[in-house]
Amino acid sequence: MIALLVRDLRLAFRAGGGFGLGLAFFLIVTVMVPFSVGPNSDTLSRIAPGILWLGALLACLLSLDRLLALDWEDGSLDLLATAPLPLEGVLSVKALAHWLTTGLPLVLAAPVLGVLLNLPAGGYLWITLSLLIGTPALSVVGTFGAALTVGLKRGGLLLSLLVMPLYVPTLIFGAEVARRGASGMSVETPLLMLAGITLGTIALLPFASAAVLRVNLR
Repeated sequence: MIALLVRDLRLAFRAGGGFGLGLAFFLIVTVMVPFSVGPNSDTLSRIAPGILWLGALLACLLSLDRLLALDWEDGSLDLLATAPLPLEGVLSVKALAHWLTTGLPLVLAAPVLGVLLNLPAGGYLWITLSLLIGTPALSVVGTFGAALTVGLKRGGLLLSLLVMPLYVPTLIFGAEVARRGASGMSVETPLLMLAGITLGTIALLPFASAAVLRVNLR
């Protein structure tokens, strides 16, 4: 599993489309929002948590079509499916590699980019914590979508359509944690819901992803 993780991390940095693309898109969204809604600091402060979460979600979505497609094209996915490592473990490692190269950089960049959106001082901790808890769910759900669409021509659009509805609960509770934290309100309920969604996806979706991938590989 460690060798597979190191391999996927190297591919993400060498092949492109993962680490740099997600951060660049996140930066573009954050920079362009003040131009579109105006320079009013009160408006920016009010919408900053939602914009940061939406930008992180879309940035994670950009690299999902490459999560299994490269392995499918060069035939290594068939070898991984017949390896001693369970397919559920393979997909879990791939989700972890996606989070390390896409989700974690977004978590670290969010407080810096929050300055551009005039995020309230009390919101920096909570936007970081909510993204840290919620972005693993985005990677795991994205792995499930990638397993559903692997091998399909132009499956990127279909992948987006399949995954976006599954992302909505994470987006709602993640943005609510950041919004309440920035306003000084209690964050306990949305934070527990966000953590529950992440833990549930990590526990269940690798098995579902492995099941649909076996069907696609037959």
